[in-house]
Formats: sequence, structure tokens, C-alpha cells
Amino acid sequence: MYDELKSVIEESDNIVFFGGAGVSTESGIPDFRSVDGLYHQQYPYPPETILSHSFFMSNPREFFKFYRDKMICTSAKPNKAHKALAELEKQGKLKAVVTQNIDGLHQLAGSRTVYELHGSVLRNYCMKCRKFYDVSAIMQSTDIPRCSCGGIIKPDVVLYEEGLDDATVENAVAAIAEADVLIIGGTSLNVYPAAGFLNYFGGRKIVLLNRSETSFDSRADIVIRDPIGKVLGECVPTENNT
Repeated sequence: MYDELKSVIEESDNIVFFGGAGVSTESGIPDFRSVDGLYHQQYPYPPETILSHSFFMSNPREFFKFYRDKMICTSAKPNKAHKALAELEKQGKLKAVVTQNIDGLHQLAGSRTVYELHGSVLRNYCMKCRKFYDVSAIMQSTDIPRCSCGGIIKPDVVLYEEGLDDATVENAVAAIAEADVLIIGGTSLNVYPAAGFLNYFGGRKIVLLNRSETSFDSRADIVIRDPIGKVLGECVPTENNT
């Protein structure tokens, strides 16, 4: 399978990568739905409730306690998967990364065309005056982070009950629709509407890299169950593959 994937990559100059939480687990960031994921841990409220728009508006203090503790990991570094994808873009083969992750690790690895469907913990803004704040404004606050104008600083992440950014969706769908090869990695494909974007692909090859089965397996030309960093690290030569 590895040799087959190498051939697919070598033969294409129009690849799009669609990724989820499994891409960042090798960087030490927990996913949500695995046995050890956030959704299986115990909190005063279920994570799905805490990470909802209505909970944020009604109980921001409890929201930020959880958010600072579990959603931000500034010490995380890009792993082999992030680096390999950045290398593919540098080589002119990868046209875009479409990610459900909010950690910013693709950009930190060097990727430039990244469509963050669910936003980023690195971006924050005042809900009152729209002033921009980086992640330190959230991390350094001990209560509800507030702007100099008095407004609450909200993370630029898509919470439950909120819609995706229209421009990001349009760009992601266009990239997938125009791709020759679609590599899917580290996602259960259970989160909609994001997972539905894959139906716009009409290219040549679908590659699926995931540790467990997905509903998309039967449509894939190549399915590999190994860790994504291991697969891409071996199939995409980089200057620093560590």
C-alpha cells in the first residue's frame, strides 16, 4: 500500500488533504471520539454542552475554564504528517489542506493554503468592538477574558449551534471539487456538514488514512490503517522527517 501511495503522489500535481483530529494526536493533542478522547472524560457538563454557543453565552466562566484546560495546547509541535503535507505544497503537488482541527499546526509546519473549517484557537476577537487578540489573551486571563472596551473576547472557533464560515466553506469545496487526488486522514467522517464536502470530489484517486473504519472506506482506492505521521513520513521525503 505504501508503494501504491507513493506512486499516486508522484503522479499528481493536484492533491487536496482533508483531515481531522487524528492528524494532531501524534503531536499530543487528544481527539474527541476515541476511547480516551474528550467526549469520554468526566466534567461537570458534557463537552458537547460546554462547547455550544448557548452554553458559552449563558455560562462563559465555566466555558473558559474548560476551554483553557482542554482546547488550547500551545506546547504542541507539528508532527511528521504536518511536515509532509507542507513539503508536498512546497513541491507544488498539494493545492490545499482542508482541516477540522483548530490547533494551527499545519501553518506552523509551513503550509500556506489551509482552510480551517472550525476556526482556530490562535485567533480571538472582542464580541463588542471586534478587536483581534492572539491566544495569550485567553491563556493569561483567569476568569472571563475581556477587551479594553469591556467586551468578552471570544475564540474564533465554531461552536456547536454555530454555522461554518461561508468563504472558508466555498474555498474548501472548490479545492476538493478541482482535485485530482483526495487524501483523507485522521477523521471519523461523522461530523457534518464538513464530511459531506467529500461528495464534491470527482477526481482520480481517493486515499484514506485512518486507524478505524469509516463510512467512506468503500469509496477509497487506497485504505491504510497505520498512523498518519508514519504513512506520510515514509511516502513524502522531507529535509527533516523527525
